[in-house]
Amino acid sequence: MKDSVIIVSGGMDSVTMLYEYQDRIALGISFDYGSNHNAKEIPYARLHCKRLGIRHIVIDLGFVHQYFKSSLLEGADAIPEGSYNEGNMKSTVVPFRNGIMLSIAVGVAESHHLKYVMMANHGGDHAIYPDCRPDFVAAMSTAATAGTYEKVCVLAPYTGITKTDIARRGQKFGVNFAETWSCYKGGDKHCGHCGTCRERKEALAEAGIEDLTEYEER
Repeated sequence: MKDSVIIVSGGMDSVTMLYEYQDRIALGISFDYGSNHNAKEIPYARLHCKRLGIRHIVIDLGFVHQYFKSSLLEGADAIPEGSYNEGNMKSTVVPFRNGIMLSIAVGVAESHHLKYVMMANHGGDHAIYPDCRPDFVAAMSTAATAGTYEKVCVLAPYTGITKTDIARRGQKFGVNFAETWSCYKGGDKHCGHCGTCRERKEALAEAGIEDLTEYEER
């Protein structure tokens, strides 16, 4: 039964979730908030939704780019290179981004008489992004249920697993990871050196999956 909306960015995690839970997903939502990589991610979200016969919409959040502060909104040169950890990646936090997206997705879900909103945060995000942590997810789900007639809930089944676990799940469900986007710089190809590129490389390597991503050469 189709009972869910999914926030699908076009990255490895949300595309894997899209495939794993396709039988229950009625609608995929992408948000264009003016980040360096939105223009690279969203076409992949659209591609996979179309492939699976799932309706896909894009919601403009241009005010985020206008009023919020984050290196993710300031151009490729502002993105730190190096490992995917709090000290290196903290500048990429877009304040309360997931809270804003979830709030809108909950409203869309209720408008379509759907019971769940799915998000693809994972265990490796917890140290960096406050709006990916278990207590945040639980609080947003409680607020969504209290604030809707449909008693909408937030589902985040990847909260306690790693990026490598997600890669393995994606392989099981036939995801072509070359048709996903991770790089925060948002160039023509993955840079291969920013934190999200390194996290991508490490997850695919640990999962024993051939990495067919095109990376820039240096």
